[in-house]
Amino acid sequence: MKIAVLSGKGGTGKTFLAVNLAWVAGKSVYVDCDIEEPNGHLYFKPEWDEEKKIGVDLPNVDREICTGCRMCVEFCKFNALAYIKDRIFAFDKVCHSCGGCKMICPVQAINYRNKAIGKIRKGMSGSVQVISGMLDVGEMTGTPLIKGMISEIRDKKTDVIIDCPPGSACIVMDSIKEADYCVLVAEPTVFGRHNLEMVYELVNIMGKRFGIVLNKHIIGDDPSEKFCLERNIEILARIPFDLKIGQINSDGKIIASISDEYKKIFADIMTKIRGR
Repeated sequence: MKIAVLSGKGGTGKTFLAVNLAWVAGKSVYVDCDIEEPNGHLYFKPEWDEEKKIGVDLPNVDREICTGCRMCVEFCKFNALAYIKDRIFAFDKVCHSCGGCKMICPVQAINYRNKAIGKIRKGMSGSVQVISGMLDVGEMTGTPLIKGMISEIRDKKTDVIIDCPPGSACIVMDSIKEADYCVLVAEPTVFGRHNLEMVYELVNIMGKRFGIVLNKHIIGDDPSEKFCLERNIEILARIPFDLKIGQINSDGKIIASISDEYKKIFADIMTKIRGR
């Protein structure tokens, strides 16, 4: 089963939930798709045994063949190509590597060069396989990197926990495409409720089954809890605001591995998800 853990903003406890779910699942795969700042490995501390670069194909114009017809410039809706002083210029940062410019060129003046944008690492931590992606500094899009990681787990038969990037952008959509179930993590603030609503709309648009975990839960006014109750959304668990969690997290430890109380909480969440 593939379970995606997502939140509308950073800092809600998404990675905290994902690593603990992977640990209580036993033999499982943890996939860190938070490629701009992956930190799940700080908990698992895997022995990395495989690393590969991920690249994108970018246009390379042969100016001796190019006739200056500008068909590629007019075709590109991302404005990644421009005709300046009798020459075609390609702007890597806005290119989406769609391949359209090469297809439309009437004289076949456009070829491709591959540029590395990040890397994927794999390793083991006990019974958990850890797959982590890291986007190179300065790169604009991590979609190819996300797709590379998702391809790694497409045929996995064990439980897979996907730690998604925060927000609801394209890389989040790519992270949850293969998911059987989504867990939305929310915190008890007005801002937290607003961002919960974003990912709630996203999973509904994509037709995903889902439930919500209220993290840092407090007794009293919780805007995120109110959002769930107003819409009759299933709350999988309420994880209390607990200073002990902060201390254990800061030590890079998985709380389910050292606390029977929290082991039961996360095991119950997994049981509910499997039941759905």
